[in-house]
Amino acid sequence: MPVSLKAMTVLTLVTLVVLSLYSAAVGGNGWLWFAWVVLGAATAAAATTPRS
Repeated sequence: MPVSLKAMTVLTLVTLVVLSLYSAAVGGNGWLWFAWVVLGAATAAAATTPRS
């Protein structure tokens, strides 16, 4: 796994934790969750893309 993909995975997971804490403290925001889903999809796509 390339270093950039590891960093992207860590960023995605940290963002999930921060977003969960934010939603618990302040309340949910649909746009933030949508952005996290897009980030998660981009991470999954990068992880499944074959390397040359």
